[in-house]
Amino acid sequence: MKKLFLIAGFAVLTVGCNNNSPVPTNSTAAKPSNEKQQTAIAHSSEKQTPPAAPAANGEKSKWTQSGDPIDTAKFDDAVTAAKKALDGKPTNAAAQKVLADAYYDRAVALTDARQYASALGDYRRAIKLDPSNADAKEWVDKIIMIYDGLKKAYPSEGEEPPPLPFTKGK
Repeated sequence: MKKLFLIAGFAVLTVGCNNNSPVPTNSTAAKPSNEKQQTAIAHSSEKQTPPAAPAANGEKSKWTQSGDPIDTAKFDDAVTAAKKALDGKPTNAAAQKVLADAYYDRAVALTDARQYASALGDYRRAIKLDPSNADAKEWVDKIIMIYDGLKKAYPSEGEEPPPLPFTKGK
């Protein structure tokens, strides 16, 4: 199957590259234009915000909530149910693990939606309930590294925002 894709890709590339039709070039015969020529056009359906300018003194700028709003209702329901179960048995290790897993699952969904500030809070909650969760610890480190790379401060523990509001139809 892999060979079939490689052969098909090579055939398309060969046909596309062997097209002998003339290619227009910039020449003196072209009409002069007052418009600036553009060689490439960037297309994106993503809502993009310009990057924040780094602070002049080298300090990190404040973190901001960003990413794509997603429907976290099923994750929120799982967290609520696990909290309710844990409230009945606060020292039950199995109930703590269930709640930690619910926080972790929601954090993964928020990470996929690039809502790093919100995800950071859920990963931290998961670690508090299940200190052996190596994946959550790794994601905390990765998110902090992302913020450091952007030269932005990351949310302190307890300062993390809730997920972005989601409205149906988006």
